[in-house]
Amino acid sequence: MAHAGVESDFGNSVENIVKLPPDIFAETCQEVLRYLEGHSAGIDTAQLHDIYCKSGISFSLQDLETIVNVILFAFRIASKNNFTAEQLVTYLGEGNKKWSKSALQVIHKAWSEQGSSILAQGDPLKMFMVGQLVDLQWKLGMAVTSDTCRSLNYPYVCMTMKIASSSGHITSKSFEMTIPQFQNFHSQFKEIAAHLETV
Repeated sequence: MAHAGVESDFGNSVENIVKLPPDIFAETCQEVLRYLEGHSAGIDTAQLHDIYCKSGISFSLQDLETIVNVILFAFRIASKNNFTAEQLVTYLGEGNKKWSKSALQVIHKAWSEQGSSILAQGDPLKMFMVGQLVDLQWKLGMAVTSDTCRSLNYPYVCMTMKIASSSGHITSKSFEMTIPQFQNFHSQFKEIAAHLETV
């Protein structure tokens, strides 16, 4: 097995992982496993980042996303190669000597407990190839004035969508629509719903 790519790509992330308390690392692994099992639409790294901050862990959101990517990589490799928990930690330990014993124990325990359900689903590299809508929120607003106009009185709809990418990361996208744009948006959704009822 070639491990050079693992070591060069994930060395800094592994260094961050070994700094994590085992319970926080275990919770992060559980989030990834829930996603791979199909129990969640994605991995909300912003929410995990809040947990990290409340626990006194001062990693950036980007650092956390790379940690999640390393865990995703590990569990996907284990699934693709039908690894046991022991084979997985051996593979990771041989690929990068920076892994701590406690971090590998967390991965071993997580894969021992939940790996079989992921293996039963097939190759997770083939799953979740498109993004998924996780949440949709909206609010109605009224633009009253602007720099160039004293009396706008212009209604608008502000929408925020949480979308899980194919890699499992959840991002929020916000946009505004005029009332006619929203009405068109609404009619398209009604059309989609009507088509779904015929399936």
